Parts: sequence; C-alpha cells; structure tokens
Amino acid sequence: MTTQTYLVSGMSCGHCETAVRTELGAVPGVQQVEVSAATGRLTVTTDGSVDDAAVIAAVDEAGYQAQRG
Repeated sequence: MTTQTYLVSGMSCGHCETAVRTELGAVPGVQQVEVSAATGRLTVTTDGSVDDAAVIAAVDEAGYQAQRG
C-alpha cells in the first residue's frame, strides 16, 4: 500500500469532499480516500499502481485543483 498526500484548493463544504471522494473512488487501485474541506488536505491510499497524474485528474474532474503536498 502507498499513501500520498495532496493539497486541494476550492473546497468549502461536505459536498465538495463527497465529490472528490466519488471521483477518486472510481480510479482503479484507490483503496481509501480521506479529504477535508477545512484543511484542504487529501490523503489517498492506493495499491501502488496509481500515479499522481491519475489522482490530480480525478480531483480536476470533481471541479477542484490538487497538487502533491
């Protein structure tokens, strides 16, 4: 298992967190997602086959911007 942390901008509520969780949940290899609109932090646990680009693309699809943090 691999854990990666990101900073996400643009989130402001629980709905934002749900949108990010939903998009990342659809990425093959993602095992767990922890996200907080209050802190802007996203922690993704994967099986090791997911790269930064896939995580960032999923966050972008949810309507937010992420960078490795």
